Formats: sequence, C-alpha cells, structure tokens
Amino acid sequence: MELKVLFDEAVSESKSLSEKPSNDTLLVLYSLYKQATEGDNTAEPPANPFDFVSKAKYEAWMNVKGKTKDQAMRDYVDLINKLKN
Repeated sequence: MELKVLFDEAVSESKSLSEKPSNDTLLVLYSLYKQATEGDNTAEPPANPFDFVSKAKYEAWMNVKGKTKDQAMRDYVDLINKLKN
C-alpha cells in the first residue's frame, strides 16, 4: 500500500486508540506528524518562556530536523501500530 495512504490511515487511527498515550509519546507523534506534513521546523521558538506546552512541541519537532518526510511517515505509522497492539 502507498505510504501516504498508510500514513493517513494511521492519523485517523491515532484519534481512536484504546488508551491515551503518555505525554512523551504524544510529543513524538506530534513531531513526526509535523515533520511528515511540513518538513523541518523553521518557526521561531515560542516567545513566552512560561508557555511550556508550545516549548515542548517546538523542541520535539526540532529533534526530528533532517528526517525525510517519507521516513517521518514510516515512523509515525510504526508508532501507531505499536500503540494499537
């Protein structure tokens, strides 16, 4: 099956997992999704030092900088499949 189709299915499945993933896992999913759909993070870091959620998301996405969109899609699909089982 085409990678984009598998990725889109995994995104849909992520919304109906039997258990909510940990915050760390959610950050990994977020970063892989952003990398797969937008590529490297080119945004400025959050200006508010007390906006911990935005800072965590920004840093998570920066951690996958350089990963290809295809590899990010594969990693996202693999992680969703692991979370389903």
